Amino acid sequence: MSTVAELSIPAPEFALAATLDEFPHVKFEIERVVAHETERVMPFVWATGETDRESLDEALSADPSVENFTELAAFDDEWLYRMEWVEDIRIVLHVLLDQEGTVLNADGRDEQWQLRILFPDRDSLSATYDFCREENLSMTVERIYELGGENRDRYGLTELQHETLVAAVEAGYFDIPQQSTLDDLAADLGITHQALSERLHRGHKTLIENALIVGRMGR
Repeated sequence: MSTVAELSIPAPEFALAATLDEFPHVKFEIERVVAHETERVMPFVWATGETDRESLDEALSADPSVENFTELAAFDDEWLYRMEWVEDIRIVLHVLLDQEGTVLNADGRDEQWQLRILFPDRDSLSATYDFCREENLSMTVERIYELGGENRDRYGLTELQHETLVAAVEAGYFDIPQQSTLDDLAADLGITHQALSERLHRGHKTLIENALIVGRMGR
């Protein structure tokens, strides 16, 4: 059965470490990544944060993990790049080429990368874990779920995300006209407006990714 794993890797052991170190307030999010030959990968990467593009481009040019990059789109403080990574990508090459896995998304910020990977089965995940130990990579498995269990697990929601989305539906937050505001819902749940907004955003993102992307691929 296909398995999705959420993993974390220290930035110094993964690509863009130098750029992340120089721009700790910028978030990098992989939109899609494919293996390009056997020694490099070609990801599409969103960079988001309050900085100027020229400084960011200079950092990417000096980053040893990046051989080439092209800006594809720009929206205020957000830029989409196509890159070629050539260093510190052993785990991605292993997942894509050796285990036939799929990197669903990956977020890099401060000193950490969070990856979400679809493996053909649990054995492929185990093989990747063993590979990281052999290569002295500090991979941490944060969460594992199979495609086909209870709805919450199948869609990858945390317990808090699941409870929050259900509470929002029951309170009429998604109704038209709206029966409950974000402030009302936050008060009911005993959390701040900002915390609720972030939890709903992350829950929506995870639900859409699993329902529309992972669910389809697992069939």
